[in-house]
Amino acid sequence: MSLYARAALHAWRMLGALALAVLLVVAVDRLYGHSSLAFAAAIMMLLVANTPMLRFNCPQCGKNAFFRGIFVVPWPNRICTRCGHDLDASDPSQNR
Repeated sequence: MSLYARAALHAWRMLGALALAVLLVVAVDRLYGHSSLAFAAAIMMLLVANTPMLRFNCPQCGKNAFFRGIFVVPWPNRICTRCGHDLDASDPSQNR
């Protein structure tokens, strides 16, 4: 599986984690009223779920696929913005 495909899968997982975080906050708000603990739990859940994002780096130059300059975006680059490497090319070490 290519780096881009794995990063895109992570982006879809993060969308699911975001939906769960929103549902958690809404459910706690409905059942117990406003709670800062629900927001804190949702933020911690999203931070933990997003830590794998830091591993999706270009194999040639090391630039992260989710970074556009100093900004982080929710969808990865298909082509590295620093060196132009095709991140959607299949990984040769996985071809057997």
